[in-house]
Amino acid sequence: MDIEQEILAIKERNKKVESDKAWETSWSRKILISVATYFLVLLFFLILRVQNPWQNALIPTIAYFISSSTMSFAKKIWVGRVYKK
Repeated sequence: MDIEQEILAIKERNKKVESDKAWETSWSRKILISVATYFLVLLFFLILRVQNPWQNALIPTIAYFISSSTMSFAKKIWVGRVYKK
């Protein structure tokens, strides 16, 4: 493999890494996972005959959403204080 091909391969890899990172941190992903979480928990609660399943399914959904939304903040602190290179 010559240098030009290696550079092209690295650029292609970087594009994929950047798109994966964009997806991992996107609001679309957080909302999609939150909606899926809500309906899966709701189904589980309906099967178990939990009281107020529609409301109770909100608790783990909101917890997920808050935790995933604050992770970028926590990551910045961690990188700044712990993972200094």
